[in-house]
Amino acid sequence: MLKNRHILRKLNKSNYRFLKNNKQNNTLILFAFIVGILAGGVGAIFRIVIGKMEVIRDFFFTNIEHGNITNWVMPVLFSVISIGLALFLVKRFAPEAGGSGIQEIEGALDKTRKIRWQRILPVKFFASILSLGSGLLLGREGPTIHLGANIGKMLEDVFKLSDKNENPLVSAGAAAGLASAFNAPLAGIIFVFEEMHGHFKYNFYSVAAIMIASGTADYVVRFFIGSAPVLLIDIFQCPELTSLWLFVLLGLFFGVVGFAYNKLLVSTLDFFTKMSKYRFVISIVLIGVIISVLGILFPDLIGGGYKTIKDVFDHSFTFKFLIIIFVVRFALSIISYGIGVPGGIFAPMLALGITFGMIFGLTMQHFFPEIITRPEIFAVVGMGGIFASTVRAPLTGLILVVEMTSNYELILPLIITTVISSYLTSTFGNQPIYSTLLNRTLLLDEAKKKKKTVV
Repeated sequence: MLKNRHILRKLNKSNYRFLKNNKQNNTLILFAFIVGILAGGVGAIFRIVIGKMEVIRDFFFTNIEHGNITNWVMPVLFSVISIGLALFLVKRFAPEAGGSGIQEIEGALDKTRKIRWQRILPVKFFASILSLGSGLLLGREGPTIHLGANIGKMLEDVFKLSDKNENPLVSAGAAAGLASAFNAPLAGIIFVFEEMHGHFKYNFYSVAAIMIASGTADYVVRFFIGSAPVLLIDIFQCPELTSLWLFVLLGLFFGVVGFAYNKLLVSTLDFFTKMSKYRFVISIVLIGVIISVLGILFPDLIGGGYKTIKDVFDHSFTFKFLIIIFVVRFALSIISYGIGVPGGIFAPMLALGITFGMIFGLTMQHFFPEIITRPEIFAVVGMGGIFASTVRAPLTGLILVVEMTSNYELILPLIITTVISSYLTSTFGNQPIYSTLLNRTLLLDEAKKKKKTVV
């Protein structure tokens, strides 16, 4: 009799734990759906407002009488004031809102960084609109990923959910943010698995949460903005098998490019961080002037790069000017991120990958015209190559390119280039860029704490 009672107690405890866990899992799935709705809504509004901001910028930059110097004042003021206001909002109210914010998410998942969503949500949204609208070479995906993750944390706090829900909801918000930036829900899911694998707590329900959030966010964005691929370019057939060795060579080139990009990006961040306030202000004014002047004379040299990508595929540039575009945009994208305003590096990197890929494709077509009929294929593959070498996330890069362009036939050359580029850059000792940025942030925080202790 006593033995039967003991067994019944065990069964009751087991049933209680099962019901409790089941309730928690259902709660997680429900709130992942809500995260997707909110992140998609915010992402859609963000993209619409950025579009309006770019229309205003283009109005200032294009309606100019080139012989009248006074007409150049408004475009210059537009860029300088936009950059200045973005920096003021970040430095005054939420320093962690600077940059893409992806490293902050990874730190939060590791419990080494706090998510102050009350500050980050408004600051990141409005400061990003200003920085991206100014003409700086920054992408919208960093802000939307950061905003999405903060929405996940906001829901956990507001509804006083279990701490166990924080990691999956923040991760789900990050996936939803990437999905809403590029109409790329699968890339959002893979990004969490691949880039945040050391931070994301993997189980069946957490995976389901990011899938639901990413898919829901994508649906919301498509409802408001449309379902067309982000990049409307030709659909290409898989190249001849005899030409695939060229994609190995392309991957080797991008391994070097990615290594240089990461090293220069961190060095530039350190350079501006150590600069005195006076010199920093002068530098910001100078950068604003450069951006506005280039925007007036050569619009393809500024901005996130979507116009540049379109013009590259339309063969609007000479071979020499493609090289100029790559060199100038490479330098300006690093400087744009390095000054500390909010913004991502995905879009500018993709524009660099396309430009370099087109340069490579045209060069190879000159030497091997019998096997290369469409150099644009190398431009498409170049997007994945540079992403894989800098972020060290080849699978995300591959999926992102396919979803953004609908070029499913190019999966094989994409696999070759992304794997080669990420492998080569890793052999050089190149760490994933966001891990590097997180370590840098933690070291700076530690240095500040030591300085306060000494004082």
